[in-house]
Amino acid sequence: MTQQVPSVSVNYAANGSSTKSNELGMREMQEGAYEKRGEQYLLIKSPPASGKSRALMFIALDKLHNQGLRQAIVVVPEKSIGSSFNDEPLSKYGFWADWTVQPRWNLCNGSTVKCGAIAVGGH
Repeated sequence: MTQQVPSVSVNYAANGSSTKSNELGMREMQEGAYEKRGEQYLLIKSPPASGKSRALMFIALDKLHNQGLRQAIVVVPEKSIGSSFNDEPLSKYGFWADWTVQPRWNLCNGSTVKCGAIAVGGH
C-alpha cells in the first residue's frame, strides 16, 4: 500500500506584473500576502528576488501596530538573507511605517552566526 505525499505545484506568468507596485509600495505577491496578514501562519512561495523579505516586513509591521503584538521575530537560515531585513524606509514608497531594527536585536550581524533572527518591537 503506497501512501501519497501532498505536494504543491506553482506556475508563474512571467509577464512583468510582479515588478509593478501599488499605492503602498507593494508588488503583486506582497499585496497578496498582506491581504492574509491576519492569519497566524503563512507559507509564502515565490521566485527568488520577488520580495518575500519585504512582504514579511509589511505583515510584521501590521501585526505590531494594528493587531496587538508586542514583538515580531523573523528567523532566517542564512546571514545573507538576514541582511535583507536591515532598516528599510517603506514610507518612502507609500507604506504607512518604516522597518527599523535596533542593532542589538539583529542577530545576523555577528561574525560567528551562520543563521539568526531579527526582532522588531512595537510602538
